[in-house]
Amino acid sequence: MTPTQRTGGLDGEGPGAGPDPRPRTRQEPGVRAGRSAGHTPGPETGLAPEPEADPDADPDAELEAELEAELHAGFLAEAARWLHGLFGPEDRATAAVGRILDVGSGPGVASRALADVFPRAQVVAVDRSAALLARAEARAAEHGLAGRITTRRAERPEEFARSGPVDLIWTGNVCRHLGDQQAAVRSLASALRPGGLLAVAERGLPPRFLPRDIGIGRPGLQARLDAAVEEQVTARRSRLPGATSVVEDWPCLLASAGLVPAGSRTFLIEFPAPLDVPVRRHLHTRLNGLLTDLGERLDLVDRLTVEQLLDGDSCTGVLWRPDAFYLTAVTVHTARLCRPLAPSRTDS
Repeated sequence: MTPTQRTGGLDGEGPGAGPDPRPRTRQEPGVRAGRSAGHTPGPETGLAPEPEADPDADPDAELEAELEAELHAGFLAEAARWLHGLFGPEDRATAAVGRILDVGSGPGVASRALADVFPRAQVVAVDRSAALLARAEARAAEHGLAGRITTRRAERPEEFARSGPVDLIWTGNVCRHLGDQQAAVRSLASALRPGGLLAVAERGLPPRFLPRDIGIGRPGLQARLDAAVEEQVTARRSRLPGATSVVEDWPCLLASAGLVPAGSRTFLIEFPAPLDVPVRRHLHTRLNGLLTDLGERLDLVDRLTVEQLLDGDSCTGVLWRPDAFYLTAVTVHTARLCRPLAPSRTDS
């Protein structure tokens, strides 16, 4: 059974306390007060679907990364328990895992989940952002795990193996930001000791949060936003250093790295309507990032519709509308190292 998550209620405060009593009728998107039709939002205040900027340079993006990770905490805990089961019975699994890498750790939510499920393991949180690693350290201390969770800053795939050998590697949404995804998987695999497991969480189903017809603009806005994001992802990948086109068949990519696929599982993350305040704030920040990031990929009507959704004073805005929800799914692919890998031509 896949997990369903809910946020805790905030006891009647603000959005999410219940349906908004104000009437809703179909409207054509208008220009928000104080903005012209050609207005472009200011600096991005949240993670775009495929962020390029280092969160160190954007405190708002750092906060949004932490909020999104918190929303996914239930999925991460469930995924960690599933990985524990792949190592065998309780005692054997606990004994088998003494060292874990969380690659692309962000603020350390996955690191904490892994440390909880594998109580004898030392967890190394690896990320390129010093600010997010500091949050991972603070989170570990808050939960009494400072002695078991350490951090390491790294940016390039060849740096991953320097923390090995390890028994388990978790990586979420890292390979997509690297030009050669197959080389990245091989680099991760090289950090495993025989019997170790690599778990790769990449893509899945994009977040859905609006009905098809939201009463403003043209129906189908969510689908058009998704299409624009996919076009942008393709364009960004083509500009990455060493960009290489591969079929994103993750079991095949893992096998090509010398590993034996051990199974895949998809986890549902769901917050039904009406949403609580933290989820609404995340959606507001996400929409703001989409509006900034997608730019001219959206036509004028859709851009103005998104601006209305961002209007914090309007009942049609995502901070207030009772039909907003949050639904996404993440697929985790796993593979095991059964024998030592032969050195590649690029290994030093």
